[in-house]
Amino acid sequence: MGRGRQKAKDAKIARELKYTPHGADLRDLERELIHSDAVRPAKVEVAAEEDNDPYARWANDED
Repeated sequence: MGRGRQKAKDAKIARELKYTPHGADLRDLERELIHSDAVRPAKVEVAAEEDNDPYARWANDED
């Protein structure tokens, strides 16, 4: 199949995706977000020294 024909097919698919209403179900999204917050593990706190030094992980590397 030639490049022109493939390009036309890709353009057709892109138009369909762009102009077709997808009907987002906001209630499902809300349930998913609420559920993911409940499952998310607690945030691990990092020592203050490590937060301030962006190069700390390379400081102890041996050459």
